[in-house]
Amino acid sequence: MKLLTIVVPCYNSAAYMSRCINSLLPGGSRAEIIIVDDGSTKDNTAEIADRYAREYPDIVRAIHQENGGHGEAVNTGLKNATGLYLKVVDSDDRVNRDAYTNILDTLEQLVMDGELIDMMVSNFVYDKVGVRRKKVVRYANVFPEGRVFSWNEIGKFHLGQYILMHSVIYRTFMLKRCGLVLPSHTFYVDNIFVYHPLPSVRKMYYLNVNFYMYFIGREDQSVNEQVMISRIDQQILVNKLMIDDYDLTKIRERKLRTYMYSYLSIMMTISSMLAIRSHDPENLEKKKDLWLYLKQKNLRMYRKIRHGIMGESTNLPGRSGRKVFELGYKVTRRLYGFN
Repeated sequence: MKLLTIVVPCYNSAAYMSRCINSLLPGGSRAEIIIVDDGSTKDNTAEIADRYAREYPDIVRAIHQENGGHGEAVNTGLKNATGLYLKVVDSDDRVNRDAYTNILDTLEQLVMDGELIDMMVSNFVYDKVGVRRKKVVRYANVFPEGRVFSWNEIGKFHLGQYILMHSVIYRTFMLKRCGLVLPSHTFYVDNIFVYHPLPSVRKMYYLNVNFYMYFIGREDQSVNEQVMISRIDQQILVNKLMIDDYDLTKIRERKLRTYMYSYLSIMMTISSMLAIRSHDPENLEKKKDLWLYLKQKNLRMYRKIRHGIMGESTNLPGRSGRKVFELGYKVTRRLYGFN
């Protein structure tokens, strides 16, 4: 059994996937790299994946499938994973070599000590084009370092600091046991990938290293603001799936419950922000419908989120209220470097 499976979803990724894969190869025999070619047709993604599988048969596996979207590629990687732990690395991103070695060494030592953790968290870097000082998201104020811990030992997350796919490694068996299946042909499912397993996480470990380099800058990238606005229906769909996933009022661990409320609030804020930034009356109606959906689904969850800071800010009345929210959003984006 491999120590760590790394799933690399690829869709017409020939221009940049080699940089990603090359950054993963130093994991050597402890790592398994599963390249999932998600029905690429516009370039030679499939050939590149097969070449790596031929050249590194003990490390790299190439799987080809009909196009099903990012979520289906992750599903395929999870189904075929043989590693004790699993990480998703998008094909336009990369990892830091020293941090990678540190993570593998730590996971290996934990296994040798008989500690099977459910989730490892590490830092990630907003590798934004044209920005010299890269924003690093760290968690040293939230998580204890150098030991296994549980939810009741965590601290408070700051604004702009939350667990993303970039920062998390999950135990493979735990992902399968909790029934994680991402929707196909849907963008932004990485939020579900992080959110759905959280109630199944019991043991955690934080490693304070800058592991994941999250590339931002391509015009066609899914997190480009204009692209996100054009796909607002996808964002709202993911938001609704997360609303449906759990009744948060029944989550017993207080700090886990608080964090999941915060995560869902952030998702509601992002969907609302896209609607407001679009200046499209139809999208503003979709925003109202989303908040009504939450209200009808679970009134207690709605009240908790709607009357929180983010819920209030995204629902300021009238055109002037939306302008105030947009100004706050622009300041936050400049501070934290997303999009």
